[in-house]
Amino acid sequence: MRLLNMRTVDMMLRRLALAVALSLATVLAAPQMPLLGVTAAYADVVSRIVVSGSSRVDSETVQAYVTIKPGRPFGAADVDESLKALYATGLFKDVKISQQGGSLVVSVVENPIINEIAFEGNKRLSSETLTGIVESKSRSVLTTARVQSDVQRIIDAYRASGRYRATVTPKIIELPQNRVNLVFEINEGDKTGVSSISFVGNHAFSDGRLRDVIRTRETGLLGWLRTTDTYDPDRLASDEEQLRQFYYNHGYADFRVVSASAELDRERNTFFITFTVDEGPLYRFGDINVESSLQSLDASRMMRVVTTRKGSVYSAADVEKSIENLTIEASKDGYAFAQVRPRGDRDYENHTISITYSLDEGPRAYIERINIRGNTRTRDYVIRREFDVVEGDAYNRVLIDRAQRRLNNLGFFKTVNITTEPGSAPDRVIVNVDVEEQSTGEISFGVGYSTTDGVIGDISLTEKNFLGRGQYVRVAVGGGSSSQNAALSFTEPYFLGRRIAAGFDLYGTKLDTTSYRNYEQKTVGGTIRFNFPITEEFNVGTYYRLDHNDVTVPNEYGQISSAIMESQGTTLTSAIGTTFTYNKLDSNLNPQDGYYAKLTQEFAGLGGDVRYYKLGIDTRYYQSIYADWGLLGMLRAQGGLIQGIGDNLNATQQLYVGGDIIRGFQDNGIGPRDASTGDALGGKYFWAVTAEADAPMPYIPQELGLSWAVFTDAGSLWSVDKGINGAHVFPSPVTVVEGDDMSVRWTAGFGVRWQSPFGPLRADFAWPIMKESFDQTEVFRLSGGTRF
Repeated sequence: MRLLNMRTVDMMLRRLALAVALSLATVLAAPQMPLLGVTAAYADVVSRIVVSGSSRVDSETVQAYVTIKPGRPFGAADVDESLKALYATGLFKDVKISQQGGSLVVSVVENPIINEIAFEGNKRLSSETLTGIVESKSRSVLTTARVQSDVQRIIDAYRASGRYRATVTPKIIELPQNRVNLVFEINEGDKTGVSSISFVGNHAFSDGRLRDVIRTRETGLLGWLRTTDTYDPDRLASDEEQLRQFYYNHGYADFRVVSASAELDRERNTFFITFTVDEGPLYRFGDINVESSLQSLDASRMMRVVTTRKGSVYSAADVEKSIENLTIEASKDGYAFAQVRPRGDRDYENHTISITYSLDEGPRAYIERINIRGNTRTRDYVIRREFDVVEGDAYNRVLIDRAQRRLNNLGFFKTVNITTEPGSAPDRVIVNVDVEEQSTGEISFGVGYSTTDGVIGDISLTEKNFLGRGQYVRVAVGGGSSSQNAALSFTEPYFLGRRIAAGFDLYGTKLDTTSYRNYEQKTVGGTIRFNFPITEEFNVGTYYRLDHNDVTVPNEYGQISSAIMESQGTTLTSAIGTTFTYNKLDSNLNPQDGYYAKLTQEFAGLGGDVRYYKLGIDTRYYQSIYADWGLLGMLRAQGGLIQGIGDNLNATQQLYVGGDIIRGFQDNGIGPRDASTGDALGGKYFWAVTAEADAPMPYIPQELGLSWAVFTDAGSLWSVDKGINGAHVFPSPVTVVEGDDMSVRWTAGFGVRWQSPFGPLRADFAWPIMKESFDQTEVFRLSGGTRF
C-alpha cells in the first residue's frame, strides 16, 4: 500500500510539471498571434494601416474611421471602437481587423448598391406613395437595418389605412458589380374595420348622437364608400378632442374622457372602440362682468359685445367668441395690444359658472413677417385674406386663432398649423402658416324617384377653389319625366378685396304637364347676388333677378280655367330682393341642435312685365328630446305673401302649397280652386307649421342611416288675386272660386328616413285630419333630397 502511494504521487508530480511547461509555451507564443480582439495585459503598436477589400470606398476614407493610429499604442477597446465606427457608416457588410507584423490590416466587405426598388402586390397604396415612405433609395447603399426599418414603415402605412393583416417580405436580387434590386413583396390583407363604437358613462346624449360628433365610423354595408371606418390612433385622439369640445359647448364644463380604447379581434380582423366618459353636471352661466385696467375704455360699453348671457347653458365657444369680440372692440379704441383673460368662478352647488373678462395691456409685439408654406395650388393672397392682421400690425394671439379657424372652415386644406418664432428684434414675431392642401373638386351623380315627378336625376361638377383663387364654381344638369333643368353658378367670396361674397347664377328650366299642372312652363334667366356677413351667425344678402318666362297650354286639354288660359304667353320679370339669415344650427347638413331663421323680400317692377311685392319667412328649431333613444324634435314655421303692384297677378305667379309643405296632400293640393274645372288657382297668402320627432331605427345598425319619424303638419292658403277672381272661365261665362278662405288643413303621419350614399331619401305616410272636400290628397310620398 505504501509503494502504491509513492507511485501515485510521482505520477501526479510528472503531470503537474507537464502542465506548467505547456502553459509557459502558450504565454511565450501569444505575441506572435495575428488576430486581435482578446484582452491583453499590454498595448500593441503598429507602423502602418493596410485596407483590403474596398472597391468603391477609398482606403483613406476607411482609415479615417479607424481610431488606431500608427506609432501609438492600442488595445482591444480601440479595436472594438474602430469596428463600431466602420459598421456605423452603413457602407460595409463585414469588417475584420487583424495585426500582421507591424501592420494593422482592415479587411472590409462592402454593402451592395441598390439598382432599383420595386413593390409587388400593392393595390391600395400606389408604388409612388410607398417610394416616398421607405428610406432605401435607388443608387444608395443597401443595409439590413434600413431594409428592416422600411418593412416596418410599409406595415405602419397599411395599418394607418386600416389594413392590420398586411405583411411585407423583402427580396434581394443580386446583379453584377455588387449591385442588387430590392423588391418588397406585399400581401395587403383584408381591410380591418371598426365593428362597433360604444360609449360608457354618457347620459345626456345617446351613443348615436356622440357617433355623429366623432370622425371615426363603424364598418357596415356602406364601408366601401368610406375611409374613416378604420382604426387610426391619430384620428382617435382627434375624436377625443371633438367629444371634449362638444360637451364643453353644451354646458358640461367638467367633462373628461376617462379612456379611449381600441381592441383588435385578430380572428375577425376588426376593432372594437370604447370611449369611457365622465359627463359631470350641466352648468349655466352665472354673473357676467367685464373689468378693464385700460384708461378710457368703458367696461359697461364693452358688455354689449359679450355673447355669454346669465342663465343660458354654458358654452366654451360663446366664451371664446366673447374674447374675440372684446379684443376687436378694444383695438377699435386704439388698444392694439389689449389682452382679454376670462376668469371663471364655479358654484358647484348651484352648477353655475360666473365669468369675468379682464382687459389688460398685453406685451408689445409686432408681426414682422407672415410666411405661407405648403400651398402648391392655392394662391398666397387667398390664405392671407383670412387674417385680420398684416405685417407690421400688433401681434394678438386671439386674432391668429381666429384666422386658423377660418382657414380650416374653407375646406381647402387637410391641416392648418400656425406657429410663431422670434423675429429680428425682441418686439418682433414671425408667424408661420403651414398648410396641407386637399382636393376641392367634386363630381356627383344622383338618381332618385318622386311620386310627383317620377324618376329624377342630376349630375353636377363643383370646384370650391377654382384655379387656386378661392372661387366657387358649379355646373349642374338634371331632370325627370316632367322637368329638365340646367344651372351655372359662380361666387367670389372676397369681392373687391372685402369680405363680401359676390356671384351670379344662370339657369334654365322646363316644366311639362302633370296631374297637378295642366300647362307647360319654360324659364330662362340669371341672378346677380351679394352677401354681407354681419357676424358669423347673421348675414344680409341682396340680389337682382331677370328671367324670361313662357307659359303654354297644350291643345289636347279640354275645359281649362280662364285664369290658366290668360296666364299663357311670355313675361319678363325684373326683380330685386334682400335676404336676412340668422343661423345657429350645429350642422347645416344634419342639424341636431339650434335654430335658424330666414326672411326674404322681393320687389318686381324695375322694368319688365310683372310688378309685385313678395315676402317669405322660414324658421326652424331643433332640440334633443330623449337622448338615450336619440330622439330629436323639430319645430318649423313658415309663411309668405305676394301682392301685385298696379297690375293683377296671373295664376302662375301666385303662391301654391301642397305635399312638399303639408304632407298628405298632392302638389298644389290645397287652396282656392276653380269650381267648374277643379284647377288650382293659388293664393296671395299662406302659413304652415310642422312638428316632427325622429330617431334611429332600433335593432338596425346605425351606420345604415335609417331612422323613423312621426309628424304633424298644418297650414292654409287663401285669397286669390282679384283679377283671377273676376276672370271668366272657358267656355263657361261665369267663374266660381271655392276655398278662398283661411280654412286650416291639418295632417299627421309617420315616415322613414335614409341617409343614403346618394343623398337623403324620405318616405312619408300622411292622412288628413282637417281638409276641404275639393282638396286633392295623397297618402304616400317618396322624395329625394331634404326639406330643410
